[in-house]
Amino acid sequence: MNVLTMEGLTKTIGEKTLFNDISFSITEGDKIGVLGINGTGKSTLLNVIAGIDDYDKGQKDHPNDYSISYLSQNPHFDESLSILDYMYASQSATFTAIKEYEYALLRLQENPTDEAVQQALMKQQQRMDDVNAWDTSAEAKTILTKLGLPDPTRKLSELSGGQKKRAALAKTLIETPDLLILDEPTNHLDYDSIKWLQDYLKKTKRAVLFVTHDRYFLDEVTDKIWELERGKLYEYKGSYTDFLEAKAIREENESLEQSKKESLFKKELAWMRKGAKARTTKQKARIQRFETLDADVKNKTEKTSLEMDLGGARLGKKVLELKQINKSFSGQVILNDFSFLFKRGDRIGIVGRNGSGKSTLLHILAGREQVDSGELDLGQTVKIGYYTQENEDMDESKRMIEYIRETAESIQLKDGSFITAAQMLEKFLFPAHAHGTLIRKLSGGEKRRLYLLNILMAAPNVLLLDEPTNDLDTQTLTILEEYLESFPGVIVTVSHDRFFLDKACHQLLVFKGSGVLDFYYGSYSDFLEEAPEPAPIEEKPKSPAAPPRPERKKKMSYAETREWETIEEDMEAAEQRIKDIAAEMGTAGSDFEKLNSLMAEEEALKEKLDYMLERWEYLAEKAE
Repeated sequence: MNVLTMEGLTKTIGEKTLFNDISFSITEGDKIGVLGINGTGKSTLLNVIAGIDDYDKGQKDHPNDYSISYLSQNPHFDESLSILDYMYASQSATFTAIKEYEYALLRLQENPTDEAVQQALMKQQQRMDDVNAWDTSAEAKTILTKLGLPDPTRKLSELSGGQKKRAALAKTLIETPDLLILDEPTNHLDYDSIKWLQDYLKKTKRAVLFVTHDRYFLDEVTDKIWELERGKLYEYKGSYTDFLEAKAIREENESLEQSKKESLFKKELAWMRKGAKARTTKQKARIQRFETLDADVKNKTEKTSLEMDLGGARLGKKVLELKQINKSFSGQVILNDFSFLFKRGDRIGIVGRNGSGKSTLLHILAGREQVDSGELDLGQTVKIGYYTQENEDMDESKRMIEYIRETAESIQLKDGSFITAAQMLEKFLFPAHAHGTLIRKLSGGEKRRLYLLNILMAAPNVLLLDEPTNDLDTQTLTILEEYLESFPGVIVTVSHDRFFLDKACHQLLVFKGSGVLDFYYGSYSDFLEEAPEPAPIEEKPKSPAAPPRPERKKKMSYAETREWETIEEDMEAAEQRIKDIAAEMGTAGSDFEKLNSLMAEEEALKEKLDYMLERWEYLAEKAE
């Protein structure tokens, strides 16, 4: 069994010690989630384990042939490459054989009667046999399809940010290492991709170490949780739910111990204040004991809560109304004659597949994107706070306190009292001694936390949040969710995070494609249970000024009932035949007539399977 261990690991960056004398081991099959407040060193720990960053001291031990695949939070791309070239960039014999075989297949499709092309394909088939690459090739195609990248010939430059992240994830998964390290793998993935990845990681026999803010994902995948806190590493067995319970017990025990230390600290402080005459050389041990207690108590008291009860600008009866909005990009319809009324107290989540137009809708609401036609009617008292996916207008040459004070010197709480910018920084877990830190020296997560604080310091009454869970730690998210519960204004958020949407929203706007949006009352989890994969609607919808009531589901007809009884067996048969075809193609040798016939059959089966999947989704909704 392959095991990676590290003993006495210490890492310091500047004056900040990220981890101090920590030890751990990773065993084959472990599924470990890493938690900690932004800036505690989660990504650095992953880099150290992956061998990308060095460390100050410690011992690292693993077998000589131990291999690691690493998905960084912000992977770099050579955008001149195709997905195929990027996926199989490794010079390993298996990857080289697969890449050359795929290119040979593409050339055969373009020139099916060219004997030279046929001979080249036969040669590449033999090479695939020699290095036993067929299974790896099949798994790679499955991964790409499940992650929404079925065409490997596309250039990386043609992909969206989310599609590039999927390509990087696919490349990491196909490398079959002993240890998979994933830094925020669910960022920019839609629900379908997250669900597939969740199931994939649960089934893999490899060890997996990952950082994520997705608490449902953590709860489903992990059998261990590592928590980084004040330079220490705490390990908890079990899921995220088990971690929350065990952490509460640990902190309760620590608080009892802390009370004892603080009592002793007061006694020691009284003794120290007696003056230098009482401190002979015989009391050196006691002085050292005082200094240790002093540091320990200060470390404990530096930890603060991020709980907030901020006020907001007064919001009148009129908030936002969209009237017959139309918007398209490059021929793709984003909004089609869409009308909607936002009311005081609304908590609306915007969901749908990547690229369907969710962020565009937020841009329109914020007045940053012009519509093709229609009207946006904004109330006079509306004050919008827009948390975007980028840290907009953040001058990283400024110091934190300067950046926050430019927005507001203080902010009013609901009880009428005021809290200063410096006090707000402390509530956001930036200790007083760090307020003069240059923004460029902060971690990516710390910058996001600072950016969020800056938005809230402006006291908005309408919050637009675009993927707010990306790059924020779970503790910050928990407190943000508690703040949103008491927020008196309107919240509109785009997110793929099921946990966050369940806590923060009770209504959904669902992008279904072709400019069509549906309205749903209830939580995101309820929506997924009722309609996990709603089929796209082609008809032009009516434009209600208020959310429509959900229609009663129609019962299945006799023919549909018969179809429902056999459709799963038909789908399984089609999937099995596609697998059989792949095997037959691998043994067809130079029989190019047979190869062409098999390829045509495979393409027809895939189209049929796609149709049956759509029918299954439609019938499943009726069957409920």
